[in-house]
Amino acid sequence: MIEDDKHLIELVDIHLRDINCDTTKVSTGKEALQKGLTQHFDLIILDIMLPDMDGFEICRQLRAEKNKTPILMLTARSEEIDKIIGLETGADDYLTKPFSVRELLARVKAILRRAELSVQYNSSTEQPIEYGELFIDHAKRKALLKGTKLDLTPKEFDLLYLFVCNPGKSYSREMLLQKVWGQEFKGYEHTVNSHINRLRTKIEPDISQPVYILTTWGVGYRFTDEL
Repeated sequence: MIEDDKHLIELVDIHLRDINCDTTKVSTGKEALQKGLTQHFDLIILDIMLPDMDGFEICRQLRAEKNKTPILMLTARSEEIDKIIGLETGADDYLTKPFSVRELLARVKAILRRAELSVQYNSSTEQPIEYGELFIDHAKRKALLKGTKLDLTPKEFDLLYLFVCNPGKSYSREMLLQKVWGQEFKGYEHTVNSHINRLRTKIEPDISQPVYILTTWGVGYRFTDEL
């Protein structure tokens, strides 16, 4: 837990221990990055407003280093744009202060449950998928295009995997948000657009004339079924 309010961090720590969570507590961004990049955690609870570095930058740097630990942003900043930035920099959930401890614990349990199901799913006998010049190994969270590894964020990978598994199927932005981000992010459909645009820049030969991720006018997006 990365938080500079000592009273809050102690209060949350007490309740997290009630649900059998061991907590590592830090109060600066520098220490948070050092621990996040060198130690394994099941979840990071990240405050945005820190004395030396904001939480957005911490999240951005962790994701840039391929750290896939789930991140729950906990902050007093409740503007919609802050939530959008948090989600787009790689956060998995966002809770604003003041908050109820019961809601915080419910979100922590939900994130840990999703992570556990993902591990179980990835450890199954699932086979890699080859589609045109794309190769996707979901178990290893690896995607290749023409044999070259794609540098994808966790959400970009999840979007691509969903599309490749369902070629030709059109998804609205709301459907994509629900399937990739979760029901709790209803209302932030516009964050899907920026992820689609970034994914297109990484896989499309010509982003002005996409051949993989197509627009279904009046609906949303679909993955080509003509390869």
